[in-house]
Amino acid sequence: MTQIILRYIDAQTLTMIFAAVAAAATVLTLAMPLMATDNLSKRMKAVAVEREKMRQRERERMAQGNRVALRQSPKAYMKRAVDSLNLSKWVGQEAARGMLVQAGFRGHAPYVTYLFFRMAMPIIMLLGSLFYIFVVLDLDYPPMLKMAVCIGCAYFGMQSPNLFLKNKIQRRQLSIKRAFPDALDLLLICVESGMSIEAAFRKVSEEVGTQSVALAEEFTLTTAELSYLPDRRQAYENLAQRTGLEGVKAVCLALQQAERYGTPLATTLRVLAQENRDMRMAEAEKRAAALPPKLTVPMIVFFLPVLFVVILGPAAIKVMGLQ
Repeated sequence: MTQIILRYIDAQTLTMIFAAVAAAATVLTLAMPLMATDNLSKRMKAVAVEREKMRQRERERMAQGNRVALRQSPKAYMKRAVDSLNLSKWVGQEAARGMLVQAGFRGHAPYVTYLFFRMAMPIIMLLGSLFYIFVVLDLDYPPMLKMAVCIGCAYFGMQSPNLFLKNKIQRRQLSIKRAFPDALDLLLICVESGMSIEAAFRKVSEEVGTQSVALAEEFTLTTAELSYLPDRRQAYENLAQRTGLEGVKAVCLALQQAERYGTPLATTLRVLAQENRDMRMAEAEKRAAALPPKLTVPMIVFFLPVLFVVILGPAAIKVMGLQ
């Protein structure tokens, strides 16, 4: 066995193996840019289609004399189940409406869907876990332990709609947070050029859609609310509630104060835009500073054993050869 190992693990064989690996890595590195697909055109087309849909919804909302149903109606079987079981009283939550709005789901249909799945998911998870644990697996454990596992699955099913909404809100807020400083700069340029705040919001919503569709949608809704709400302050408050971000809340508060006291809007927007950029830079620096501790465990688990093999491997081979 020692002779076989020494025969196949000599300097010439290792050199050939390393050369083959290096050649394959070089070919793969050169071929990856050629095989990569450019999805920019598809994304731009999707953003353009979404922007046109938002414009159409705004025109329909602002049209006089035509009452168009802009919100989807709930599914018939979901509405019957919610109404018959009175789920709005038992599992309904006022905070859920705010979470649905922050996640981008508006109207009564998403709320009915949320209530339906709050009732259905625990039952589905309970029945599925009972069938899987007692029939499919047939584990040799006490029945009480099996029932406890099934109850845990049912509890997870009850919380799964909230987890889905929280995940959706986080992704949407991240998209808005990344594009908001640039949107503030564009808003500042529009205001300083002499546009009204409604025209500035409309223009920025058209331009910022390439970076964040969610932010473009929120600005479009704000433009519509500024046009038809009797109190313009309510439109800014709705924007802050729909996003749930501190930076957006600060901007909305500044806009409310400018509407009330007549303070210069351009100066306020310039300061807020700089603050949002500083906040984004501070967050990036915070993540960069947290990177070395996160890399400690992967280095210990993956890099150090390989390094020990490379350093101590030749010595071990020589020792085996001397024996």
